[in-house]
Amino acid sequence: MDTEHTDGNGEFLLPRSRLANERLHAMIPGGAHTYAKGDDQYPDNLAPVISHGRGAHVWDVDGNRYIEYGSGLRSVSLGHAHPRVIEAVRRELDRGSNFVRPSIVEVEAAERFLATVPTAEMVKFAKNGSDATTAAVRLARAATGRPRVAVCADHPFFSVDDWFIGTTPMSAGIPAATTELTVSFPYGDLAATEDLLTRYQDEVACLILEPATHTEPPPGYLSGLRELADRHGCVLVFDEMITGFRWSEAGAQGMYGVVPDLSTFGKALGNGFAVSALAGRRDLMERGGLRHSGDRVFLLSTTHGAETHSLAAAMAVQTTYVEEGITAQLHTLGERLAAGVREAAAGMGVGDHIVVRGRASNLVFATLDENRQPSQQYRTLFLRRLLAGGVLAPSFVVSSALDDADIDHTVDVVAQACAVYRKALDAADPTPWLAGRPVKPVFRRLA
Repeated sequence: MDTEHTDGNGEFLLPRSRLANERLHAMIPGGAHTYAKGDDQYPDNLAPVISHGRGAHVWDVDGNRYIEYGSGLRSVSLGHAHPRVIEAVRRELDRGSNFVRPSIVEVEAAERFLATVPTAEMVKFAKNGSDATTAAVRLARAATGRPRVAVCADHPFFSVDDWFIGTTPMSAGIPAATTELTVSFPYGDLAATEDLLTRYQDEVACLILEPATHTEPPPGYLSGLRELADRHGCVLVFDEMITGFRWSEAGAQGMYGVVPDLSTFGKALGNGFAVSALAGRRDLMERGGLRHSGDRVFLLSTTHGAETHSLAAAMAVQTTYVEEGITAQLHTLGERLAAGVREAAAGMGVGDHIVVRGRASNLVFATLDENRQPSQQYRTLFLRRLLAGGVLAPSFVVSSALDDADIDHTVDVVAQACAVYRKALDAADPTPWLAGRPVKPVFRRLA
C-alpha cells in the first residue's frame, strides 16, 4: 500500500474518486452504467473510480493500486490489456470496424465459436447478454407458440428486459401483464419443476437457467431437466454468461455433457470487449434466418453486433483459453485463494461468518452476522478492510493474470480484515467499524 495516500487509519484517501463520483451522478443515472458497479455497492466514501488496469491490477484516479477480483463483472478473465487480445484487436482496427455487409471476420468468428462449443450448430453475435437471452426467449415462444417463460428462481439475473426485470423489486415501469407471463422454478428440484410444467400445461415456452452456480448441479439434475423439457415440449435454455469458459472452454454443457436447445455466452468471451453470443440447434436458430418457411422471428439485429475488433477479441480469447489451458489456471488460482481465505478466517475465529463459496474459478463470499445470517453491515466492514489493504474484491472471482504473490497478499489482507470482523462479532455490533452507511443490495425498490 502507498502510505502517502492513506489516512491515520490506514485507509486510502480518495478525494479525486469522490469528486469523480459526484460528476458521474450528475450526468449518469445511478452514477454507473451497470448497477452492480454503483458506489452504493461499496463503503461510504470508499468507491474508487478507475484510471487504468494491467493484468490483475487496477489503479484509481487518486493513484492507488489494487489487486482486482471479479474484473469487469467476471468479463476480464485473462487480465486487463492481455497482449494476445490487444494484438488481435489492434490488427482489426487498422482494417475498419463496421461495414454495410458482413465481413470475413464474422465467418471466422462463427467457425471458431462453433469449434469451441461443438454442442451448438449455429451462432449469432451481439453486444450484451440481455439481448442474447431475450432472443432465446423470443425463439422459444415462436417455436412453441406458448406465452410463458420459466426462469430459475435461485439465479440473480438474466436480462434487463421486461420479461425478467418485472420479476425483481425494481419492476417500476413494467406492466403486470408482462410479469405474469414469467414463472419460476427452484434449482436442483426436478419434482417442483415438473409440478410447474403440469400446472401450466402447454403454456411454458422455455426453461431458462444457469446450468451451474455456486454449487454443483445435483447428480442427474441437468439430464433430468433435459428430459422434462422434451416431455413437456418446451425449449431448454442454458445461460452460460458466467459458466462459459470458466467451467470449460465449451461451458457447463461441455463439462456436464447435457446439450441445451439454446445457450447464451458473454462476459469472458471478449475479455472486456463487448461481445455476446446466442447459440443452439439449427432448426431453432434458422427461424431468425432466411432459410425457413415459417413466420420470421426478429432474432438479433444490431448495428454493432459484428464489430470486427470485438469478434477478433473473442477469437483471441478462445485461442488463448485452449492453447494455454486458462480454465485449469483459473481453478488452480481459485483453489489456492479459497484455501488461504478459509484458513485465515478460521485462524481469527470467523470461519463460520466469512464463508467462501462456489467453483474455484468463480468464488464468491458471504458475510454473516453473529446469528449467521447474511449481513450488509458486515459486508461493508469486510470490504472496507480489504480496500484498506489494496484489495478490490466485490467477489473472489479470479483472473488468470493473478500470481502467487497476489494471492498471498490477498490472504494477508483478509486475515487483517478478519481480526476486525472478530471484534465486531464480539461486540455484536459492526457499526463502529462502518464509518458511514452500509452497502446496499442491487435489487431494491427504493434508492
